Amino acid sequence: MSELVIPAELLPEDGRFGSGPAKVRPEALAALASSPLMGTSHRRPGVRGVVARIRERLAELYRMPDGYQVILGNGGATSFWDLACVSLIERRSSHASYGSFSRKFASAASRTPWLRPPLVTEAPFGQGCLPAVEDGIDVYAWAQNETSTGVAMPVGRPAGAADDALVLIDATSAAGGIDADLTQADALYFSPQKNLGSDGGLWLSFCSPAALERSARLTAGHDGRWVPDTLNLTLAAANAAKDQTLNTPALATLILLDEQLGWMLEHGGMGFVTARTADSSRRIYEWAQACPCARPFVADPALRSPVVVTVVFDGTVDAPLLCRTLRANGILDIEPYRALGTDQMRVGVFASVDPDDVSRLLGCIDWVLERIVD
Repeated sequence: MSELVIPAELLPEDGRFGSGPAKVRPEALAALASSPLMGTSHRRPGVRGVVARIRERLAELYRMPDGYQVILGNGGATSFWDLACVSLIERRSSHASYGSFSRKFASAASRTPWLRPPLVTEAPFGQGCLPAVEDGIDVYAWAQNETSTGVAMPVGRPAGAADDALVLIDATSAAGGIDADLTQADALYFSPQKNLGSDGGLWLSFCSPAALERSARLTAGHDGRWVPDTLNLTLAAANAAKDQTLNTPALATLILLDEQLGWMLEHGGMGFVTARTADSSRRIYEWAQACPCARPFVADPALRSPVVVTVVFDGTVDAPLLCRTLRANGILDIEPYRALGTDQMRVGVFASVDPDDVSRLLGCIDWVLERIVD
């Protein structure tokens, strides 16, 4: 089949629909290009002022409760899993695993020599679950949004959990696109390369007083636990209080994040972004339910993510050909997550994505399907 050329009038204004790194708004890139801070010290007032503003804006966006702190550090959310194994899990954790990323935190805990093997509750890809409650568990962990599959799970303290057990929520693909009550978590942590319209290499977390107290005790060195500085939450908190990170951060990531948060708050904050992602995702779910050769991968509507939408095609559709054709026409990164097979597409509809571009994307998919389906 010769390469199909989609008519220009059908194409989205912006063809970036990736699930991470995700679309960065052109206005944010322009702000980065004009910033006088690139190439300056992260311990001087200019960059520290940006960090202070990021922390203030995140607190406003999430209506942060008294006593909680916004903490940040280098390395992305993957590093936060290792940090939690050092600074937050005391003896044993309980995890919910329903995709590649929720599974990875459980795997990190299982490899930590001073911890007991974690309790892991698993659900098949496309379904969801919550961690099992059991005596002796001091941390409960799951993902608010499983980026690999498009499953969203609620944030809430597990019934029957010990009063001093901590709740750790991976919000990497949820933060800035799905709301959460921070009182229901002790660390809601994330990287900023999804809804928050920035680049990777940084983790941020809303931490409760209980989490900070746990970290202070575990990192004090009384039990001989190995606590490298880069995995020490207490040290990260001390640096965050000075509006800086332990090591040199990527300044571009900070500048982009600050600009995106300003855009979100200027347009109405959490209400604005959640309405926007809900609108975009609804358009795809309704299209998939009406399409004779497609369906939402997540069968339970209550678990369908508003920020990452996965669609599965039947045997009449060559899904890899569909994705290749769209990519050749400038529509990028809707290929499925690598562990989920080849009969799917995964569309990131994070806060920066224009819902009208989602409708144009669906029109392009229909146009291609008319030409490749027997």
